[in-house]
Amino acid sequence: MRDTPTSSELLKELKQLHPKLIDLSLGRIERLLAKLGNPHKRLPPVIHIAGTNGKGSTTAFLRAILEAAGARVHVYTSPHLVRFHERIMLAGQDGTAHPIGEDALVDVLTRTQAVNDGDDITQFEITTAAAFLAFCETPADALLLEVGLGGRLDATNVVAEPALCVITPISIDHADKLGATLTEIAGEKAGILKAGVPAIVSRQPDEAGDVLDRVAESLGVPIQVWGRDFDAYEQSGRLVVQCAERVVDLPMPVLVGPHQLVNAGTAVVAAMQLEPSFAIDEHALETGLSTAQWPARMQRLSGGPLFDILSYGSELWLDGGHNPAAAEVLAQTAADLEERSPRPLYLIVGMMGLKDVDGFLARFEGLARSVHAVPIPGANEAPLQPAAIVEAARAHGIAAEPADDVEAALLSIERQHAGPKRVLICGSLYLAGHVLALQAGVEAQPN
Repeated sequence: MRDTPTSSELLKELKQLHPKLIDLSLGRIERLLAKLGNPHKRLPPVIHIAGTNGKGSTTAFLRAILEAAGARVHVYTSPHLVRFHERIMLAGQDGTAHPIGEDALVDVLTRTQAVNDGDDITQFEITTAAAFLAFCETPADALLLEVGLGGRLDATNVVAEPALCVITPISIDHADKLGATLTEIAGEKAGILKAGVPAIVSRQPDEAGDVLDRVAESLGVPIQVWGRDFDAYEQSGRLVVQCAERVVDLPMPVLVGPHQLVNAGTAVVAAMQLEPSFAIDEHALETGLSTAQWPARMQRLSGGPLFDILSYGSELWLDGGHNPAAAEVLAQTAADLEERSPRPLYLIVGMMGLKDVDGFLARFEGLARSVHAVPIPGANEAPLQPAAIVEAARAHGIAAEPADDVEAALLSIERQHAGPKRVLICGSLYLAGHVLALQAGVEAQPN
């Protein structure tokens, strides 16, 4: 008879400790961390990463660069795609970070739950505290700490003295929690900046950039800004990254899409900022850009039950982008693929209820042949009904129809067009996780 609960059972219990899934605050986690002996003050050097789009890809590039330089790296990201363990990546003895094991995850969750003793706290806050326990108890040279939501009041912002802050491109998203304007949202993201701590700021809309500049100046933050202090661009099939004191000529990033030049360039400059603590030579930069992995970001799916539904010569792509800014880079990437290898584009879209479906689908007007709207199984928050997605697509002149699930959508697309085609599944990281679980033949853990 099994006495020890599984991580899934523990996570379900922890979700019941607060009536809201998201309730931005620092007080609850600070109280819990104090009871745990303040593990967040015993972490390896922290690189704190905020932003609306590109956080995950920038983190993936930076991790790959640091590991190529011989560093042991922890990584904290959210949400997970298939298993919660993906959120807590621990530096391994082989020089590569790996998802925390089931026994280790159960251990830190159990210890944190016991110390919390039923106090009011969100699941993200208590699991972040558990992650800090795992990170401080496992040797590493750096921790890449991705913000969950916003920045100023995010549970990760209890780290008072990071080694470096990075802010990736900011756009409108989570307006109900962060504000309805770029100025308000940028103010929340700027909350991770700390007095005297260097910061790398990726390409930004003017309104967001102005806010970040003002906050940095008021805090005395040594800041490097895209387009002013550094730049990255393609030249002769290579990525050139240029900053005040250094120009590096690198291979194009392995992750697909023109927006990845921005993420890769930001990661390269961030890595160089960490010198001399880390030996970031050009070999490390080249290896990092060539080997970085980040699932569900223009990930091409080859083989597996979903891919096998499509006719020979077809392509199946997966991306978790879910706001208009993400859709813009997705549409640009799809247009680039079309120019190189023409195929009709079909979208399978599932989105959460508070997302801007109209703004998202507008970017595909004149590009997508049709939209197939699907529900999102196991979503924590209410997803958009497929009928609402269909209505938004048709408003932009895109043929659209609902489908019961991703498999049904693929079968419908195959009936419409039996020849080679390009199918993009997009609109939600939760949908992306469901797709990856289907491909692997496993059950995804809920977020």
